[in-house]
Amino acid sequence: MNRNKPIVVDRWDRPLRDLRISVIDQCNFRCVYCMPAEIFGPHFRFLQEDELLTMDEMVLVAETFAELGVEKIRITGGEPLLRKDLPLLVERLANIPGIGDIALTTNGVHLVKMANRLKDAGLGRVNVSLDAIEDEIFKKMNGVGVGVQPVLKGIAAAKEAGLLVKVNMVVKKGWNDSQVVPMAKHFKAEGIPLRFIEFMDVGTSNGWNLSQVMTKKEIYEQIQQWHPLEPIERAYFGEVASRYRYVGTNIEVGFISSVTQSFCSSCTRARVSADGVLYTCLFAANGTSLKTLLRQGAGKKALKQLVMETWTNRTDRYSDERALQANQERKKIEMSYIGG
Repeated sequence: MNRNKPIVVDRWDRPLRDLRISVIDQCNFRCVYCMPAEIFGPHFRFLQEDELLTMDEMVLVAETFAELGVEKIRITGGEPLLRKDLPLLVERLANIPGIGDIALTTNGVHLVKMANRLKDAGLGRVNVSLDAIEDEIFKKMNGVGVGVQPVLKGIAAAKEAGLLVKVNMVVKKGWNDSQVVPMAKHFKAEGIPLRFIEFMDVGTSNGWNLSQVMTKKEIYEQIQQWHPLEPIERAYFGEVASRYRYVGTNIEVGFISSVTQSFCSSCTRARVSADGVLYTCLFAANGTSLKTLLRQGAGKKALKQLVMETWTNRTDRYSDERALQANQERKKIEMSYIGG
């Protein structure tokens, strides 16, 4: 099979290349931009175990997507490390023909005990979310009072296990924007790529307002004043981060600017929620249930047909259209449910 030639494309001629699988909707953090504690409190109803996709169902979904041209899988949540069978899932995903890259997005707290097992299972990369390097600001951001050290220990464990590590920082103006340069200094010294993410209007519970967005331009200028940057060419079609390196080094820093510089035109990502709903956009309002078909006893052929029909009819370009007030007010799936 020629993996470079798209098997299926959407209405805007975007190929299906990447699959993000949310394995759980629960999380041990209550980050203000994702699962604010005032909404996701002690009485919030998360999915029950029988509502989640089983491991066999997730593997069948991944096999289906691989046969349609997907080459990369990212495991998300909620917090995926809360699923104790995760190393076994990674091992099974790693054995799917055509899948060349398996990555994980996590808050990093449980990497200390799981990094080696995940690496041995076939995980290649991990993105760790860390929104401040100062304890008090990070505690405020994560909503549960966890300090920075458990996350830094998780990052160290992942590096020691041989995983490629990147750190993601969501920047929310008035909350953690003072941490941009301190975070850059810390992870430059560690030789770990850092990615700054504009505060996005994912879901409807995080109180998003454009005035709270610290733009890529603003972040870039702060970094540039501290240490000059030079751009790096995009590595592949669909890469979401604008990448730079610190001049005189090979250490990267990146910017994900969904709000101010849309990358809808090259989006190749499909997302499957923990309860088996396929979404073709991070900002989607509705999805297509794969679980319903699976639990009716349908095989891979029927599943593949449904995925193909969904993707070929895809027209999503939310970030391109964000300026329309109707888009800002419409109901959207929460990030904790669909994965980032």
